[in-house]
Amino acid sequence: MCFFLPFGAMAEIRILALGDSLTEGYGVELEEAYPYLLEQLLKEEDLEVRVINGGFSGATSASAGTRLKWYFKMRPQIMLLALGANDGLRGLDIGNMKQNLAKAIQMAQERQIKVVMTGMQMPINYGETYIQAYQEAFFELAREYELPMVDFLLEGVGGIPEMNLRDGIHPNPEGHQVIARNVLKTLLPIVKAESQGQS
Repeated sequence: MCFFLPFGAMAEIRILALGDSLTEGYGVELEEAYPYLLEQLLKEEDLEVRVINGGFSGATSASAGTRLKWYFKMRPQIMLLALGANDGLRGLDIGNMKQNLAKAIQMAQERQIKVVMTGMQMPINYGETYIQAYQEAFFELAREYELPMVDFLLEGVGGIPEMNLRDGIHPNPEGHQVIARNVLKTLLPIVKAESQGQS
């Protein structure tokens, strides 16, 4: 059985935001978290999209492969890879983190899913050597796999008290609005191109 879209109609573009508590929206309502806000911003551009909130509190890069197998059932065309914050906060091995993220990228690309990388940064008390290696890991992956990149997911949010909950780690509703706009700058042309490819 085949179904056809009416002339001029656009097929829904599904975007998976794979992340941790920053993506899940820890401490805020689901409608206040950046994946939902991002979906609304894209719809304001007359794009038929659904952003799947693939955030899970406490998730590290090691969880990516297992979780992706489940999310692939939703058939996303684009994946925002927003993992690694908990790896850094726990001081986990950066080489292992890179391997885990690389595997996630490969799994997505094997299914022709476009991947957008997001970068993270660590507080200065983690030591200059670790911080530099950690931050560079995301850029190295973006270069290796030729991925578009949101340089720092928490740009304009991280370390700014009025943009975060009282724990100083998780964004408040205002912070999530900033994150959504950060991601939109990189994601919008990709979604538009995907939409044109489906029309």
